[in-house]
This record gives sequence, C-alpha cells and structure tokens, in this order.
Amino acid sequence: MAAYLFAHFIGEEKDGEQIYFSVSQNGLHWKDLNDGKPVLVSQTGTCGVRDPFLVRNPQTGIVYLIATDLRIEAGKGWTAAQENGSRSIIVWETKDFVHWTKERSCEIGIPGAGCVWAPEAVFDQEKEAFLVFFASKVKKEGDKEGKHRIYATYTKDFQEFSETVLYMEKEKDVIDTTILESGGYYYRISKDETDKRLILEKADSLMGKFVQIDSPVLANLIGVEGPEGYLLPDQKTWCLIADQFMTGKGYLPMLTENLSSGDFRILSPDEYDMGKTKKRHGGILQITDEEYERILSRFGEKDR
Repeated sequence: MAAYLFAHFIGEEKDGEQIYFSVSQNGLHWKDLNDGKPVLVSQTGTCGVRDPFLVRNPQTGIVYLIATDLRIEAGKGWTAAQENGSRSIIVWETKDFVHWTKERSCEIGIPGAGCVWAPEAVFDQEKEAFLVFFASKVKKEGDKEGKHRIYATYTKDFQEFSETVLYMEKEKDVIDTTILESGGYYYRISKDETDKRLILEKADSLMGKFVQIDSPVLANLIGVEGPEGYLLPDQKTWCLIADQFMTGKGYLPMLTENLSSGDFRILSPDEYDMGKTKKRHGGILQITDEEYERILSRFGEKDR
C-alpha cells in the first residue's frame, strides 16, 4: 500500500455535502480530483452526505464508503439535524474505485435517536466483521436534555446489522471518534465536548475497557474535530489529522511513531499541502500504486 485516497465533503454550499476525492502518494501532499466536483452524489434520504469514511474488507477486497445522511444546505438548521435527523447511514461499495454501486440507506440508529453522525468502521479480526460506530443524540431516562453518545453495531456486508449498543459516553457530548489499530492495541481518538478537545484512549480489544492516555499536544489543541489517522509510507509513522473547524483553516496534520506515548509533532505549513479544496471531515484509505493510477486515469485532470 503506497498511496492514499481521501474522501471528504467541502461545506454547506450547493453540492458541498457530497463525496469529493483527493489522492496522495506520501500522505502529506494532496491532489484534488474530478476538477473539484463531487465524484459520488447521494439521491437518497436527505440527498446530502457528510463525514465520509472508507474501509476495506481484508477478506474480500471490497471497499465500503459510509457517510452521514445529512444536508444542512437544505436550510432546516442544526437543531433539526440533531434532534429530528436521519437514523440511517448512506453506503456505497466498489472493487476498483471506478465503478461504485448506487448508494443505499441503512437504518442503524436506535429508536428515539435524533441523528446518526460521523459513522466509521474497523474490521474485528476475531469476529470477522466490521464494528460500525457513530454518534447519536439521545435523551435517556434521567437526562435533563439529550446528548451525543457513541453507539455501535456489527456487520459483515453493510446490509445486515446486529443490534445497536451504547459504545462510549462522556460527561458531555461526544460527536466524533476514530479507531486505529497498532501493535495489538486499539487507539480511540474522540472529540469530547466536556472540554472541547481531542482525547486519546487505548484498549486491547474493540469492546474492552478504554483507558485515557495523557497527551499534552492534544490537550492544547482548541477548536478541532473530525480526527482521522493513517500510517505513512514508512509504515511506522502515524499521521493524525484534525479539522480546525473553529478557525476554518482546514486539516492540521501531526505525527507520532508511538500512539501510546500521546506525543505528537504538529507539522508546519511548509511540510504539507491539503490541496486547493478546503476539506471537511472525511476518511483516508491506503491504496496500491495500481489503484492510485486507476483512480487518476478516471478522475484526474488531463494535464497531470
């Protein structure tokens, strides 16, 4: 795996809440594809998609793209999106990154959930299935008001899902989380609204007890969300990116060779290039050189 595909959305403007592609050969310098236009467009549910995430089945090679079923551009506002939004995710799948199935809607939110946001998935080797996790705003018995918690469900094919269960809860809302596997451990990085920072946690199994890791760098980052992580080509350096939503500056990359240390080095602006399009919360997948060339030949610009 020597290259990368980044699926993302770009904002709340017309067609901004659809699927855009960018590619990179080093994970730090990105090229926008399809002349800056959407590659995939949802005509299902709200007819908008945000927070896309890419995951590959290691047994079949099928790649799934899952996303939040939400279109803020429709004008109903954030309160309606949180409290009366879609309880479904939108799913595409492909074997070659060029031909994609038509999108489908899969309801996975629990009854009473106001939304299903920022779905991600990680392959559980023991269960030979994907753990799919996402944020839902729910008012439980005893709550003065609803809050976002992380819920989870298992699936083998993103068509049939197990019963949805509560996966993660904090004092206040948790709206984004991502899970990285390294050295036999799982690392969970989440946007915790308790102090509006990213927190890093570690466990030895997906359904095990996660323990927080002290990370001064993450503790000092204010106004970021949508964390995503991936290995760089050396296969030992992790790149963690976070969306600087508060300042509107786009993604900020930071590096570490040891996730359990909690120590990250924030890159200076001259060390990376996120491309011309300002990228909002998305997902990055490692791809082969052959897949990279195939994607470029289909969606790249002719003057490359």
